[in-house]
Amino acid sequence: MVKVGVKELKAKLSSYVDKARRGERVVITERGREVALIVPISKERRAVESLVDSGKAAWSGGKPLAGKGVKVKGVPLAETVIKDRR
Repeated sequence: MVKVGVKELKAKLSSYVDKARRGERVVITERGREVALIVPISKERRAVESLVDSGKAAWSGGKPLAGKGVKVKGVPLAETVIKDRR
């Protein structure tokens, strides 16, 4: 993990973005106190982006929505639960 002050980060932003791209975390400090963190994009986020790009999923930043959903044959689960309670 690398620590960098705001002033140096402004001057050398590209190099710190490259560090994050290579998997390193960059802690940003202001007057010696940690205030923010630059982290690499996670494998999970890349996977979601790949699904969105291919049209297999839709995502607006919240919970990902997969295609048209899953279709299940048979009695709905709610009905089965209610029936078992009787």
